[in-house]
Amino acid sequence: MMGESIRRSETDSLRSISSTRQLASLYRGSSMRKLLLLGLFLVLLVVAAAAAIMKGSASVPLPELWAMATGGTVDEMNAYIVREVRLPRITMAIVTGISLAAAGAIMQALLRNPLADPFTLGVSSGASFGAALAIVAGSSAFGINLVHNGQWLIAFNAFVFGCLAVGIVYGIARLKSGSTTVLLLAGVAIGQLFAAGVSSLKYFSDNEALKDLIVWLMGGFWGASWQVLYILLPLFAVSLGVLMKYAWDLNALVSGEEAARTLGVKVKRLRWICLLTVTLMASTTIAFTGIIGFIGLVAPHIGRMMIGTDYRYLLPFSCLIGALLLLLSDTVARLLLSPIEIPVGIVTSFFGAPFFVYLLVRKRREYWA
Repeated sequence: MMGESIRRSETDSLRSISSTRQLASLYRGSSMRKLLLLGLFLVLLVVAAAAAIMKGSASVPLPELWAMATGGTVDEMNAYIVREVRLPRITMAIVTGISLAAAGAIMQALLRNPLADPFTLGVSSGASFGAALAIVAGSSAFGINLVHNGQWLIAFNAFVFGCLAVGIVYGIARLKSGSTTVLLLAGVAIGQLFAAGVSSLKYFSDNEALKDLIVWLMGGFWGASWQVLYILLPLFAVSLGVLMKYAWDLNALVSGEEAARTLGVKVKRLRWICLLTVTLMASTTIAFTGIIGFIGLVAPHIGRMMIGTDYRYLLPFSCLIGALLLLLSDTVARLLLSPIEIPVGIVTSFFGAPFFVYLLVRKRREYWA
């Protein structure tokens, strides 16, 4: 009897070891597939960026682009177009796409709402009101000239009011112990309040200011420059690093708050740190680009369909998807009616709206749960 018991114990141990090895092998295979997907989309982003550099009102041949990269002799006009016009714009599109996609992926996890995006908490409405105030009223809205008139005043106002809108929403939510339901409802209410302010400014503005305001609200990268990128790139890198630090905690949170607490995750602290970080990312990019919709909604869902829900891979993959989508949208906006440029917000809405309807009709919850 004892010998039979020992044999059974040894058999069970061997089965357990075999099962563990199989699981480890499956995990390694899954991780390798995800890394290959990340590498593939990184290559696609580089190819799309190179194509965007070459194509435009003035085409730049591939050999000349290669000569610029290797320090060879190039035409001065083409060099100026690439370095001072197209490279800042392409970099701005990539940074904006990454920021909006990261914000969308994080907010969908924190709010447990697959249709949440960076503008759910009123960021876009607040930023729109700030930009409208700068365009219509100028520095006289504050009584003092805080910054020089022009692009920087619009960006400054958009950033301040975008953060203000989210700050009000956070304050309301804290009165109810930070409930995600209260966050969403407060975001809708504050967003509508600022939207009413934008409508009022449209009504009272003159023709020239109204034109500038409408163009800004459509979204675009006309104001992209290295000076703007010198501000955005460090902020963007730090914010993305913070979000990646909490990727495992986000995986635990997706399983439910109780499960996350059992695993040692400080849920309330995680929620506020991540929400503040994505608000900062979204509001700073919106301040310089205007309102660009659907990237923060579409990119994370495409990521879940292709790579799963592990945020260690989903977050960087969503960022690559967002950057690629926005870069391609901007290239289409530049080339479709060249030399006339279409606001990129129009292009993103054309492909984003049908995808949104697709999500509602199919209800592919397996990609979220």
